[in-house]
Amino acid sequence: MVRTTPPRPVDIAALIPGLAPLARTTVRLHPRPGEPTAADSSIGGPLLWPSDEPWPTCPEHAGPVLEGASVPDVLARRRILAEAWARPRPPGQNLLTEREKLVVDRVDDGEEIAVDGPLPMVPVAQLYARDVPGLPSPGGADLLQVLWCPFDHEDEGYVPTTALRWRVVADVTDPVEAPLPAAVEEHYLPQPCVLHPEEVTEYPAPHCLPRDLAERVREWEDGDHGRYQLTLAVADGTKAGGHGPWSFSDPFPMSCPDCSADVTPLLTLASAEWDGLGAWQPVEDAEGEHPPFPSPNEPTMLMIGRSYNLQLYACTADAAHRHVSNMQ
Repeated sequence: MVRTTPPRPVDIAALIPGLAPLARTTVRLHPRPGEPTAADSSIGGPLLWPSDEPWPTCPEHAGPVLEGASVPDVLARRRILAEAWARPRPPGQNLLTEREKLVVDRVDDGEEIAVDGPLPMVPVAQLYARDVPGLPSPGGADLLQVLWCPFDHEDEGYVPTTALRWRVVADVTDPVEAPLPAAVEEHYLPQPCVLHPEEVTEYPAPHCLPRDLAERVREWEDGDHGRYQLTLAVADGTKAGGHGPWSFSDPFPMSCPDCSADVTPLLTLASAEWDGLGAWQPVEDAEGEHPPFPSPNEPTMLMIGRSYNLQLYACTADAAHRHVSNMQ
């Protein structure tokens, strides 16, 4: 199904012309639960992976024991909760049966799981260039793949450490399936989602604007603090390109770790596709009723920090250089 961002309430660049040169196009990916294949762009779907290339692993999470949950248990928990919230029940009846509660509690509480060797990374995103306008193409690549370790890393700011692969699709002639990690943190296992890409225009967050433009924006808001940031600036949700979703910290300089060139937003992985105000909620998602679980604005079931975004930045000189990550 197509996903359509509602028109912005005003043309802010017409009202404040100085913003026009700062406009960027971003591709809102609009992930929604589905059954993607390796031939599809996806969040959490299978990757088109060549058999002659080792699968990335995380040596920091090599066991022999990890505190977490098994992938089958995580998927079962989600299925149980979706079915439980959808079925009718009389007042006073528990949401879950005793058997269902055992599975849900086992995931929520965590358990010690034996791990034999470095933990395989988890597929997070696969983007075919045909689906994502403006996606970089280092070395002629027409496919971007993102994986991460499904556990927090202190040296990464208590988010997963990520790995990127750029590929030429035609070069992958003997694909293989991903190995299954023995243990994961539940909120770092993305629910498989198909994508519904949509190009939209966005502007920098207010604290990223030059001082004179920031003042013009404040004057335009006329006491309605946040109107620009929440409805006109940086689009909500999982997206490619665009502007950085700075939130709890002021912007700080970032550069390529390989050549010190500037970096630019490549991919934003969001905990939620729109906030409670619904300014960025697609028109199609505002129609009809939605089940209580999963929440319609949390299709990937990822949780980055306290419902933040994990943004990956690519080198402007060569996107194949090592990337930079930032949680906001």
